[in-house]
Amino acid sequence: MSTDTASVAGRLTDEASGQVTVGYSADGHTATILIDRASKLNALTLGLLEDLAAAVRDVAASPARLVIVRTGGEKVFCVGADINHFADLSAAGMWRDWIATGHRTFDALAGLRQPSIAVVDGLAFGGGLELALACDFRVIAAEARIALPETGLGTVPGWGGTERATELAGRARAKELVLTRRQLSGEEALAWGLATAVAPRASLDHAVARLSAELLAGAPLAVQLGKQLIDAAADGAPSRVLEALAGGLAAATDDLAEGIAAFREKRAAHFTDH
Repeated sequence: MSTDTASVAGRLTDEASGQVTVGYSADGHTATILIDRASKLNALTLGLLEDLAAAVRDVAASPARLVIVRTGGEKVFCVGADINHFADLSAAGMWRDWIATGHRTFDALAGLRQPSIAVVDGLAFGGGLELALACDFRVIAAEARIALPETGLGTVPGWGGTERATELAGRARAKELVLTRRQLSGEEALAWGLATAVAPRASLDHAVARLSAELLAGAPLAVQLGKQLIDAAADGAPSRVLEALAGGLAAATDDLAEGIAAFREKRAAHFTDH
């Protein structure tokens, strides 16, 4: 999906260090976050995580209705954490800096009010899969492979993978993913509940565009409230309270009046996010 305006979040660095950019469509409805460290298979460093956090803040402050997360290069979404950047960390450094920064960044991405789509066009291993799992939806190439292989290195997933994989796939599947280091194809990821949609790599952008159109067709505030209600329910919040508050907020918008009028007049609604 093309973008017509772009800004750079964080540092402009050399190719080996990578960079994170944010682009917005001409109508401002879609924000695209691009993590580009293709020469290193988009392996994540503390610097890239901090830049991603800045990109998420940029999007959160924007009027965008949808967020798409992509990575640079071909056939590799992200191979996860850059081993060379954490191999020599002390136990305190691993706890205080590496794990905490990844969690803080991915939690901020997951917590955006706008729905988000990860476009997984190739390998998504370890932290790369955790990045995708932090998005609301994952559109995965049939040729892709996803895995949480950390136990083969002598460690464990550290950026939310155990929690989010369990939420999506269930406890037994999450254990199989983590403990056996099994690699899943796009189709297997869909069957396990880890993918929203699967398409051949050549048709991936079409699948993303189709899902994007469906998400953008809803009233923006209602879509964002719906996302937050579902996330709150998953954390145990009572729907009888939150749905009443959210419904009251929606009732005060012009978009609800437009939606009702469109229903009565048997036409498509034209929402304005007001």
